[in-house]
Amino acid sequence: MPRLLLINGLPGSGKSTLAARYVADRPLALCLDVDVVRGLLGDWQEHPHDAGLLARRLALAMARVALYEGRDVVVPQFLGRPEFIGELEALARAMSVEFVEVVLVEEPDVAVARLAQRAAGPMTAVQRDAHAMLDRAGGLSMLPELHRRLHDLIAGRPHTRRVEPVPGDVEQTYRTLLDRL
Repeated sequence: MPRLLLINGLPGSGKSTLAARYVADRPLALCLDVDVVRGLLGDWQEHPHDAGLLARRLALAMARVALYEGRDVVVPQFLGRPEFIGELEALARAMSVEFVEVVLVEEPDVAVARLAQRAAGPMTAVQRDAHAMLDRAGGLSMLPELHRRLHDLIAGRPHTRRVEPVPGDVEQTYRTLLDRL
């Protein structure tokens, strides 16, 4: 049975890396990064809110097609509010597939250090866009607030599965993710 997997977590926690690792083991599984979809929209930086909403609608449509074709879909996305999670759950129910919600749990100071290190080196276009959006929202000083929002959210979601990333060890973190599935 296909699976719709949400990997939630703070910016820079390894969501996209784990999602890419997951789909590498599953032929034609879809790594559906909403930030990548948003980046495909013209002039999205001038309309970030509307672009984000449109990107989510497009992502849901893409997920529907992949799930219909019997493929797993993994969505690596920081979500501090329940609306999009509810839409993903509703899609999974409508498609009669498994929905699994995972959150990468780490302290804000760990995320700050990782993001600062990432910003000092070469970044992908998606990483640059994510850093720019974080900067517009208040920069690295926002991470404690994002951490609080994430934990407030998952406190009300008892089926969320928690994974603690192992610093510098993607394979061990990936094995832990698979164990939680």
